Amino acid sequence: MAALAAVPRYHVAVIVQVLSSFGVGGQERVALDLSIGLRARGHDLTVISLAGGDDGPLAEEFAAAGIATVTIGRRDGLDPLLTARLALQLRRLRADVVHTHNPVPLIYGAPAARLVGAAAIHTKHGRNPGGRAHLLLRQQAARLVHAFVAVSGVTAAQAREQQDCAPGKLHVIPNGIRLERFTPDARARAAVRAELGIPDDAWVVGTVGRMDEFKNQVMLVRAMSGSLSRRHRLVIVGDGPARPAVEALVAGLAEPGYVHLLGRRMDVDRLMPAFDVFALPSRSEGLPLVLPEAMASGLPVVATEVGGVPAVIDEGATGLLVPVDEVALADALGQLATDPARARSMGKRARIAALSRFSATRMVDDYLSLYARFAPAVARKVG
Repeated sequence: MAALAAVPRYHVAVIVQVLSSFGVGGQERVALDLSIGLRARGHDLTVISLAGGDDGPLAEEFAAAGIATVTIGRRDGLDPLLTARLALQLRRLRADVVHTHNPVPLIYGAPAARLVGAAAIHTKHGRNPGGRAHLLLRQQAARLVHAFVAVSGVTAAQAREQQDCAPGKLHVIPNGIRLERFTPDARARAAVRAELGIPDDAWVVGTVGRMDEFKNQVMLVRAMSGSLSRRHRLVIVGDGPARPAVEALVAGLAEPGYVHLLGRRMDVDRLMPAFDVFALPSRSEGLPLVLPEAMASGLPVVATEVGGVPAVIDEGATGLLVPVDEVALADALGQLATDPARARSMGKRARIAALSRFSATRMVDDYLSLYARFAPAVARKVG
């Protein structure tokens, strides 16, 4: 993997990011923060969603940041005309760089970028499981990209294992995020707990994420089922296909009211300070942005040791890492619950680590350097 050269200042370029949707997820959050950072440097940004129907909740956040959005709905199954429709839109925009995120945008966006003469950059955010036919489509599309980015060393190893791209095209750029919104906040903590009916002196484990088999909230509920009480609560934020299973599991508990299922929320930065520890029970991850968010909020983390998670959490210092195992997860959460002073100390170190290592500014710099290699409009220096 070649080192990224620093390019301090750039000519204004037209940069288009292509997403599966404007839903609330890690890749969408990265695209939002990256777009905001690129726009702040003076570039022209447009973000395209390939999902039909409603725009999705993040469309409003892109608009509020002054970033243009376009939806080009993909038909179910293979959509042979989507690449042509996407290329037509890219030509209208006069795109210099087309940056795709995750498999479906790669499959349609990489050839569209090449058709209009734009630099094609792709980011892989996780393992991206799928059948052989889907993998072959991704591999063919990856031949057309100028650079293939993995968000962590583990994700890069997965890309090599799956032969996602030619080795010489592979780069690692860890995700960054605008963490200024995430901070310990005593007033928000008290207000959120009052709204949820959680006592001020309760110990609260919180998690945030899409509810699916990979995020594995079911295991978290099971791990905590024996310790839940008036003073020991679980808060789950998110929605998705696993929600019915989680709801059924909670309904079967002796006291279902000790688990707070909040659904999808757009005020996660306000909710985080109400937690005492953040739990991530995932079966699979790339580099989950929610961890730096929780850390910046001053929370210790208990997480499964999967994907890029060990690159975020310093074991024993900013959190605890466990295997994907219900008993191990329960034990680690119990350790912090019985030693709140240790948990608070971890949370303080976690905040310092997050702010120093997961800066959105660093991420924007790295991507601009990569863009500049392949897009003359970006590479030209100003002044």
